[in-house]
Amino acid sequence: MYNTEFLRNEGSTMAEQRELANAIRALSMDAVQQAKSGHPGAPMGMADIAEVLWNSHLKYNPCNANWADRDRFVLSNGHGSMLLYSLLHLTGFDLSIDEIKNFRQLHAKTPGHPEYGYADGVETTTGPLGQGITNAVGMAIAERTLAATFNKPGHAIVDHFTYVFMGDGCLMEGLSHESCAMAGTLGLGKLVAFWDDNDISIDGHIGDWMEKGVPGRFKSYGWHVIANVDGHDAEEINAAIAEAKATDDRPTLICTRTVIGFGSPNLAGSHNCHGAPLGDVEIAKTREQLGWNHPPFEIPQEIYDGWDHKAQGSEVEEDWNERFRAYRAAYPNEASEFERRMAGELPPNFSEEMDKYIAKTQEEMPNIASRKASQNAIEAMGPLVPELFGGSADLTGSNLTNWSGSVVVNHDNADGNYISWGVREFGMAAMMNGMVLHGGLKVYGATFLMFMEYMRNSLRMSALMKIGTIYVYTHDSIGLGEDGPTHQAVEQIASMRVIPNFHTWRACDAIESGVSWKVAMQRGDAPTALIFSRQNLTPMERTAEQVSNIEKGGYVLKDCDGDADIILIATGSEVSLAVDSATAMSDKKVRVVSMPCTNAFDEQHQAYKDSVLTPGIKRVAIEAGVADSWYKYIGLDGGLVVMTTFGESAPAADLFKHFGFTVEKVVATVESVLG
Repeated sequence: MYNTEFLRNEGSTMAEQRELANAIRALSMDAVQQAKSGHPGAPMGMADIAEVLWNSHLKYNPCNANWADRDRFVLSNGHGSMLLYSLLHLTGFDLSIDEIKNFRQLHAKTPGHPEYGYADGVETTTGPLGQGITNAVGMAIAERTLAATFNKPGHAIVDHFTYVFMGDGCLMEGLSHESCAMAGTLGLGKLVAFWDDNDISIDGHIGDWMEKGVPGRFKSYGWHVIANVDGHDAEEINAAIAEAKATDDRPTLICTRTVIGFGSPNLAGSHNCHGAPLGDVEIAKTREQLGWNHPPFEIPQEIYDGWDHKAQGSEVEEDWNERFRAYRAAYPNEASEFERRMAGELPPNFSEEMDKYIAKTQEEMPNIASRKASQNAIEAMGPLVPELFGGSADLTGSNLTNWSGSVVVNHDNADGNYISWGVREFGMAAMMNGMVLHGGLKVYGATFLMFMEYMRNSLRMSALMKIGTIYVYTHDSIGLGEDGPTHQAVEQIASMRVIPNFHTWRACDAIESGVSWKVAMQRGDAPTALIFSRQNLTPMERTAEQVSNIEKGGYVLKDCDGDADIILIATGSEVSLAVDSATAMSDKKVRVVSMPCTNAFDEQHQAYKDSVLTPGIKRVAIEAGVADSWYKYIGLDGGLVVMTTFGESAPAADLFKHFGFTVEKVVATVESVLG
């Protein structure tokens, strides 16, 4: 295990450490003041903790921010972003003082909350409280899993910690309970969280709205808890971190008592410094109290020298490189596989083999539920993609997300590829995002479509971060049947379709299901939702060209001779209804378009889109969901066969008839549109 000892140079004093920490405080209050907005309180309060962690324990290389075996650091209380930006700047990452001065300005690498992909060293986007700690749990799961897969006797190539700073707000959010309970259950010994116990949130002192027994709560989760650490005492902080790193059978919570806005003579300890600039007068007084006699944004060279981690970081990485070379000599196949996975590259034969599977499925045309078709696709992919890691929120038997090669990950086994997340959908999604951010795994997780509502913000976060998390949703509509409207998704698909950088697929049969899985796996820079049915779906006949066009999100499934009189657009279980309706309208020329992914279709060239939805031809959209997302395809003169209310509790066949998903209703709608 790396650097369990205190790495600070001998002879360093607490006064010198405080001076280094004060550089964080100065940069933070100066940047917030210049931006005229921001949160100086948390960076000033947690500066001493950050100084000890980053200078004496954290394993990282500012010259290579993405080194595979670096420790991960997550600022869960993301409003305190200047803490992280100060650390990145001072330690030698590619973040200049000009970027610090440009805090919160357009196109800066220093946005108001840390944004993944903007600045080197930012491991995840944080801002929505509770998601950072939950991402961190996912990172720790990934580290544990990859270590179990790749490490060999005498060769520990995956051996790093995940450290989290979090405030009271993170702990109030419900998903932090979900994820921290999971972390304790799994025994994630490489996860260390620091609770910034400053007794302050936006509304003031938290005693009226937050529980007193946070340490007891975490003990009940199965965490090791180090209570009552003075967050302004470097020796206490160091001792706590060393103890946490030596506790390898469970995660650790370090409870650090701090003063928000530390150093500010008039605002420290109050909510008034949480989310507003200190003001020029108070900043001047703070400089005097801290003994920081330097102009705004000016850091003395000796302070930079005390923080500079480039040489040490490069040395530590090179030590790992030497160990990896030895690993490669002993285990060449495993070394190559590790590099491929960490680069986020699929096996080179993936696309070809999936195309073979899809073609075979088209030949066989199984009449099965698309959730079962999804499981068949996973079964086909599993042997091809060893990094495939799945799970379900306590619905494996319904979601059908396991396969013959599934090996369960739990407290006693880390070397697996499937996890039961329990009934914690939001936590599952954010932990999945953390696993993807860590790298080395291709992650999917499932629940009923209706319960994506619990997950919505994590879906948005994966899209915002441009990461390839895969969300699997089954029981996709009123076709769920007897469980009733609480479980029947009506408006959810439409709402997901409008998330930027997010693809939503709803397959009409086993063939489209296989294609949707293929394209989701290949979308490493953006997330995907795959939506599947409970009930069996009629397989559709297709040519090879039509199969190829599925990837474009929308294509002509059934056509007519000459120009069509009407175009029927449908998704999922309603595609067969569109085909049956076209057959029934023998007096009309009808084109049937299957549109499993409106998002992918929108990205196609206009010429292709016009070849599918010919301009000037009227259209009717058919989907067992709300209408809103369809007007862009049918216009104001088109027709709709959709849901306008919530569902009911009854057998699926009765519900489809009751809500008008019948040939008769489609024909009548076409007649109305055509006049």
